[in-house]
Amino acid sequence: MSDPYIDFANSGIGRRIAGAVGLPTPARLERWQAGRQQVIEGALLLGNGPLCAEIARFASKLSQQPLGLTGADTDLPTWSTNSPVPLKAVVFDASLIVTLEDLDQLRVFFAPLLRHLQPSAHLLILGRTPGPTAAPEAQIAQRALEGFSRSLAKELRNGATLQLVYVDHEGGDALEGLLRFFLSPKSAYVSGQVLRLGAGAAKVEDWTRPLAGRKALITGAARGIGAAIAETLARDGASVHLLDVPSARSDLQALAARLNGKTIDLDICAEDAVPRLIEALPDGIDIVVHNAGIIRDKTLINMSVEQWNSVMEVNLKAPSRLTEALFESGTLANDGRVILLSSTSAIAGNRGQCNYAASKAGLIGLAQAWAPRLAARGASINAVAPGFIETHMTAQIPFALREAGRRLSSLGQGGLPQDVAEVVAWLAQPGSGAINGQVLRVCGQSLVGA
Repeated sequence: MSDPYIDFANSGIGRRIAGAVGLPTPARLERWQAGRQQVIEGALLLGNGPLCAEIARFASKLSQQPLGLTGADTDLPTWSTNSPVPLKAVVFDASLIVTLEDLDQLRVFFAPLLRHLQPSAHLLILGRTPGPTAAPEAQIAQRALEGFSRSLAKELRNGATLQLVYVDHEGGDALEGLLRFFLSPKSAYVSGQVLRLGAGAAKVEDWTRPLAGRKALITGAARGIGAAIAETLARDGASVHLLDVPSARSDLQALAARLNGKTIDLDICAEDAVPRLIEALPDGIDIVVHNAGIIRDKTLINMSVEQWNSVMEVNLKAPSRLTEALFESGTLANDGRVILLSSTSAIAGNRGQCNYAASKAGLIGLAQAWAPRLAARGASINAVAPGFIETHMTAQIPFALREAGRRLSSLGQGGLPQDVAEVVAWLAQPGSGAINGQVLRVCGQSLVGA
């Protein structure tokens, strides 16, 4: 669904009117296009520090113009605020911030360069997860990075984004995959997020097809976000198994024909869903995306038992049963990836969605509960929490509520199904096993909720 206001606000007359009356002017976001090869089309600035020195060794794979600061322990050309080169991507190494006085490095680094950012620039702060024996002051200083990063992300303009990632001491091997996502247009609608990067032994052999040779199952795949996920996983080299209810068979078959995929007509709530699904996957599966979901919105006082139970069954109980069955039967590969489609409603709550928010919050709990068990076999499980995404469903929301959903984010607009799909595709990569038991919001840094 298109957003007419973005077209208006970015027109000549619209920009003047919006500026005169104080209306927001959301930028057109730069998103990944088919056939693109370069991760960063512009200059990449690396700050000082050991993590940036590590990144400098492969920075030329990310950008044709990697730059460093004067005095950095790299051979990169240097950049200063006097340079005429605008910045498309920035990485700041905050791993050495271990005292409260060190926090001033954030101001010294970021304040001068903010006027030198290109539209849709991507900024990344790398912290270090303090160990249990770390000094209290170091733990305090590293925790302060979260407040700074979330606030600065809300101050950025022209479609720029910023994330904070705490890197474990064993997490350096997974840095390249992390940067290929967060410094590229694939993360266009992700901002103000905090993740932790652990050890990741698996490697991506071909970055143009990072999922080559992997088999993916997507539930609720016939249309909307599910179809976008299937298309993106196939683009990245995965062979896709598309699952949806029998009533969606025609849409499912059309998508499978386009993607050279396989279809599974199955109601995931059926009594025989578990054995039928395992039977349909005789060669096993590497990636499982639990996307199927329904809404039955009512305030709790007016909610029927059927409305409560149906949402719980589809959104939470079925994914829980299927995940356990795929794991216990060995159908899920030892280095498998499980991605659960949650919602920002699970984090912030939403009036009239007690059933939906509970079910989606339960998926976050599912990821946290199963993460250690899957990690023992080299697998991972994470949740993705979309915010306001432009779909046929959100198109039915009353105009005032729809506009509020679009504008109440740092990026001032709704996301696209592609934005959710790009996050799922990244979490499905072999190297993304370094992310486990976590939840990543795809909401343009929604201003509602944590």
